[in-house]
Amino acid sequence: MSNFFSMRDVDGLAVVALVLGAGGDLVQRVHEGVVARGFPDVRPAHGFAFVRISHGGATASELADYLGTTRQAASQLVDELESKGYVQRRPHPVDARARLVTLTDRGWACTRAAEQAAADAVRPWAKALGERRLRQLREDLAKVAPAARLRPIW
Repeated sequence: MSNFFSMRDVDGLAVVALVLGAGGDLVQRVHEGVVARGFPDVRPAHGFAFVRISHGGATASELADYLGTTRQAASQLVDELESKGYVQRRPHPVDARARLVTLTDRGWACTRAAEQAAADAVRPWAKALGERRLRQLREDLAKVAPAARLRPIW
């Protein structure tokens, strides 16, 4: 085995713990920032759904695939977001049997609040690491992190 892959098990566990801890802290900070910006009725799971919906809308099935949940759970999440005024269901432009879930003006405002909160959450990292190292960290994480979906913290 190559020395490149000779990381001790304890080192691997430390990396996992640090990345998960940092991720959990970021989710919490973004959530707190969104709430502070006037959206007290959202949960972190809603933000993960907004990420997918903001890219041209999504059906409940597409949202379920993206979130790694059942279609029923995704439909319930859409029902909740619709009742709060964050999303709307519209006729699908191609599939007459499906409904396309899109963000309302309130949903877009919440998404912008999340973007601002995310910038605020990462600002201490830039201060601690410096802009260059933070940019390098982002590039390094992009090489190893799966880009396909974001799993919500229910």
